[in-house]
Amino acid sequence: MTTETRDRFRELHQTGTFIMPNPWDAGSARLLAAMGFAALATTSSGFAATLGRQDQHVTRDELVAHVAALTAAIEIPLNVDAERCFADTPAGLRETVDLLAAAGAAGISIEDFDPATGRIETVTAGAERVAVVAGACARHGIVLTARAENHLYGHDDLDDTVTRLRAYRAAGADVVYAPGLRTSEAIARVVAEVPAPVNVLAVGGAPAVPELAALGVRRVSIGGALAWAAYGAMRDAARELLTTGTTTFREGALRGEEIEAAFKD
Repeated sequence: MTTETRDRFRELHQTGTFIMPNPWDAGSARLLAAMGFAALATTSSGFAATLGRQDQHVTRDELVAHVAALTAAIEIPLNVDAERCFADTPAGLRETVDLLAAAGAAGISIEDFDPATGRIETVTAGAERVAVVAGACARHGIVLTARAENHLYGHDDLDDTVTRLRAYRAAGADVVYAPGLRTSEAIARVVAEVPAPVNVLAVGGAPAVPELAALGVRRVSIGGALAWAAYGAMRDAARELLTTGTTTFREGALRGEEIEAAFKD
């Protein structure tokens, strides 16, 4: 990814609302890019599934190689779900950013949940981590998204979420993100009270994209949902083949011209 690509990604956050879907491999990335999306993002759970693993069981080296494969396959900006950036020291955090920058990332996200302890970090610890990563991202022109994970882990304290996002913004994050928010009221409060572009995860029961745009949301992502939908479609097709021996599932497959458009050299 060039400096121009990273600048283009940053510009996408200035006005309006854009959808940033999440491919799980180079093929799905090329297909989404061919459909006209302006930017894409990795999905930690979807990528882990391609390795036959659950989320949060991928190494840093594996993620870096994955990012390099995706950025080589597309010409649009790629945001990277970097979990906790795979380190607990400032030097390690900076190294992760440098590796992802070299792999072509236009953006990186960092979250405040620690799977090693099964807990969400304190606001202070989370902000300190964001500050280190923000400094490293700035050297490369990478857009940093700071995530408050409360609502994915049963901590539905919106006051704490807003406090966290404000602290992460003050620490240098370019974009803020609290995955799991579902109501217009909660999303509108985050938009109003956190002075930064806001990413919202499109989940069941959440407002549709046009309503999110009306609320002032800048970016909408889907996480691993597309990957799991694809795996679900494969399961259904395989079940049909196994139980009835028919192949009506072919009706939903990509057409030849779609394959040509997405995967041509």
